[in-house]
Amino acid sequence: MVDVLARRQPDLTVVIENVHDPHNISAVLRSCDAVGLLTVHLVYTIEEWPELSRVSSASAVKWLDIVRHESIEACYQALRAQGFTIYATHLSAASRDLYDLDLTGPVALVFGNEHRGVSDEAVANADGSVVIPMMGMVQSLNISVACAVSLYEALRQRRAVGAYDRPKLSAEERQARLVRWLQRERRVLE
Repeated sequence: MVDVLARRQPDLTVVIENVHDPHNISAVLRSCDAVGLLTVHLVYTIEEWPELSRVSSASAVKWLDIVRHESIEACYQALRAQGFTIYATHLSAASRDLYDLDLTGPVALVFGNEHRGVSDEAVANADGSVVIPMMGMVQSLNISVACAVSLYEALRQRRAVGAYDRPKLSAEERQARLVRWLQRERRVLE
């Protein structure tokens, strides 16, 4: 747990907008934890708020801070106040190739609903849109796969610049989180 906390990336986050399938949400959260994210943002304006359980020891949600927002506007405002550049995943001629982005700074990646994608508002108010290059006939990946591909490109870039080599959280913050994590694990085992 100490080593994991030392590698957390508070300046990389994901926004999930109206994703319906709980399996997709769980898979996204697993990728977020695997890459070392600290926080995931949820925006639900059409779909019902997902049920996120912290009980299962296999669940990634208990290792992440989940922030709920009532609108894309509120989410983006909070992210910009923290210095994040926001990229919405969106297929258009104006979208930038994922592999051309610098993902080493404060970046938020926005992923949308399985059928509708991200909302027009999410695209219009983002700092840019991004697309994963596709060479086949299909034009999109499953949301959880798209998130994993994107986050692992961020991990690759961040490892190359040593972002995982030094803690980004203060010693006090890491200690406080360690205590909370240990308490959660203890409750699961009881």
